[in-house]
Amino acid sequence: MSTTHAKTWPVWAAPLALLLVAYGAVPLLGSAYLFDAILIPFLALSLAAVGLNLLTGYAGQLSLGSAAFMAVGAFAAYNFNLRLPGLPLLASIALAGLSATAIGLFFGLPSLRLSGFYLAVSTLAAQFFVQWALTKFSWFTNDSASGVIDAPPLQAFGITFDTPVGRYLFALTLVAVLTALVWRLVHTQTGHNFIAVRDNPLAARVIGVPVLRTKLLAFAISSFIVGVAGVLWAFVYLRTVEPAGFNLDRSFQILFIVIIGGLATIRGAFLGAALIVVFPLLLSRLGALLFGGWFDSGVLDMTQRIVLGALIIFFLIKEPQGLAALWVRVRKKLSPAV
Repeated sequence: MSTTHAKTWPVWAAPLALLLVAYGAVPLLGSAYLFDAILIPFLALSLAAVGLNLLTGYAGQLSLGSAAFMAVGAFAAYNFNLRLPGLPLLASIALAGLSATAIGLFFGLPSLRLSGFYLAVSTLAAQFFVQWALTKFSWFTNDSASGVIDAPPLQAFGITFDTPVGRYLFALTLVAVLTALVWRLVHTQTGHNFIAVRDNPLAARVIGVPVLRTKLLAFAISSFIVGVAGVLWAFVYLRTVEPAGFNLDRSFQILFIVIIGGLATIRGAFLGAALIVVFPLLLSRLGALLFGGWFDSGVLDMTQRIVLGALIIFFLIKEPQGLAALWVRVRKKLSPAV
């Protein structure tokens, strides 16, 4: 008598394989355009989406101020690096994350009384307040007349990451480490508390979950991760630090990544970021190829936004649980029985 069973792999097998490809094959085969235009923004936005998903997907606290916390991280890292000579860059990044945590906790305080749409409006205030502060007080930009400042060089452990491959590896390492820590966190009692508060705060309180402290902890950890993502966005991708790089559109972009990828799934943050980063580039290339001689760049850009928005709506109707759920279904269908 023979039995069949589905082949199972350790949970760490797929991430390990992806990391081997990311560290081994990609630096050897990728072009400068691939790193600067696709992979580096993909990594920065993925990390920001991981942070927001921890807050919104796992803890159920809706936030529209992600770009503000990214901006706090970027400008804090710049000022720590500028005003504390000799401070290692990684220490500046860690302090920047803690600065974003402080701002996140402040704007997360309304979550103790508010939820849903009202909390989202409250966090939206962070977006306007941070952008106002960064443009009002020139100290943050070292009295730059334009408000745009060059990011400091990427140096760690005596190595300068000044090439496209170097910047990619720097971003990849930070994203891999923080993502692994978040994955570990959501599988601990703290992660279970996040889910309990999200599903039913009253029931969570009855079984002994400290609801108020759990909400603030979610804001704190999420803001730290999003703040570090802001450093990557400014230092590694844009290579400038400017308020315009962290406008309201960026907050919605990160929220769309989380929704498209799938709530309460770390994999979804990367799948959603891949779609948001790569698909507009494909649309831009296709539009320029087919209609470049007929319409100017402004019309093509607006058309690209309309097509992307229509695709998001269509996708959410067909697959409301996101790309992560679609990926699981496809994998199950393709997995052979042995």
